[in-house]
Amino acid sequence: MNETTSVSESDFCIVGRVKWFDAVKGFGFVVADTGGPDILLHANVLRNFGQGSVADNSEVELRVQQTDRGLQAVEVLSLTPPTLDPETSALPIMDVNLDGIGLTPARVKWFDKAKGFGFANAYGTSEDIFLHVEVLHRCGLADLQSGEAVCLRIVEGDRGKLAAEVHAWDYATTNT
Repeated sequence: MNETTSVSESDFCIVGRVKWFDAVKGFGFVVADTGGPDILLHANVLRNFGQGSVADNSEVELRVQQTDRGLQAVEVLSLTPPTLDPETSALPIMDVNLDGIGLTPARVKWFDKAKGFGFANAYGTSEDIFLHVEVLHRCGLADLQSGEAVCLRIVEGDRGKLAAEVHAWDYATTNT
């Protein structure tokens, strides 16, 4: 069976910024760079792109459609994480070259967005890998769910292993 996405004549592409996205609610909104009304971004559309969440202020290119309820995203075409200010960051920018560090498949043990951190375990090991919310934001993510499959670039920190990059599982299939 071959699944295809139909393109309607009323579909058009926009570039904008994520106003907010709540993975628990399952939706968020995007504001087009050209202005206009907010554009609904449903979690299913984001999941089809391979992500379960997206950081606020990420740049996004969408295919959108006018519906009876307003503009709605029907496909995410590209996503660029927001640029974070190192002056206001709670986590210092790591001066580590990640080019030689491969992606490690892992599963989220738990993550608490309110606390700003959580832990994951690489497949085949029970050793904890620290996850910080600002690392997620730098990679374009906003939240993680317990049990979610991710791929990580892991470095050794002062207190043990920590994720220097966190990506959705699908990232590994197109970026290895």
